[in-house]
Amino acid sequence: MASWQSYVIKSVLRYIQRYGHKPTSIQKERASLEARVAYVPKKRLVKYEPCEIEGMRAEWVTAPGAIQEHALLYLHGGAFVLGSVNTHRSLAVDLSRVSHARVLLFDYRLAPEYPFPAALEDALCAYRWLGAQGISYRHVAVAGDSAGGGLTVALLLAARDAGLPMPAAAVCLSPFVDLALTGESIKTRAKADVMVQANLIPYAVEAYLGKADPLTPLASPLYADLHGLPPLLVQVGTDEVLYDDATRLAERARAARVDVTLEVWDGMFHTWQAWGWLLPEAKRSIDHIGKFLRMHIQ
Repeated sequence: MASWQSYVIKSVLRYIQRYGHKPTSIQKERASLEARVAYVPKKRLVKYEPCEIEGMRAEWVTAPGAIQEHALLYLHGGAFVLGSVNTHRSLAVDLSRVSHARVLLFDYRLAPEYPFPAALEDALCAYRWLGAQGISYRHVAVAGDSAGGGLTVALLLAARDAGLPMPAAAVCLSPFVDLALTGESIKTRAKADVMVQANLIPYAVEAYLGKADPLTPLASPLYADLHGLPPLLVQVGTDEVLYDDATRLAERARAARVDVTLEVWDGMFHTWQAWGWLLPEAKRSIDHIGKFLRMHIQ
């Protein structure tokens, strides 16, 4: 049963969605978001170490107890058009704490200025960079939320096809893996999902795809051959427009003999995991992620 905190949060978000700020342009939305989150959260003993990956801004986030040789490469969400190191820093702290690994955030190129496959190329570049730092891929996991969850699967596929070693595991939070938008939940759960305005999804997809076919496997990993991928943890809420993306991904991965753990959280909205500072369900889901990652990162 959903907590009272989730009912309060959903009520507030539903009000904002209905009566609050209306998007104007992608660039203005991006600037507005960055202005709100351009700070470093004060977390006791947490280290934030800026770095650069082939010209991309990046940052190591290390919570107390994290093992120096263990790394979680995190691909932020934001519908391929928003998001950055800044927007996901707090979540990275929580993930570092529960996984006992350092978390590497980075700013991949965003659409529409840089359409597919720019973000995927940057993700693969970051993955190669980790190996070049002397970190064994046996000690690496990859994770992402929403668009970043889709990029996580696409990165695994690209790394596999390039002959690179697979990471120890991967985590997909509410992954966006079907840019053809064939999932029924995009329509049937549009009113329930207080975090995503379903009517704006096609515009983000158009911005990201450019001239690419939405059925392209590395853009829409739901249509890819998923064999050979590492163990996957997929989390999704029952109130999400991307519910069908997540559940169908898990089904297809199992059919390809991938070790998949699918967690469906009752009453949860899109990327509720980011509310760990307030929401009991977020704290529990993050703890589940930590247990999964600790089990697989050697």
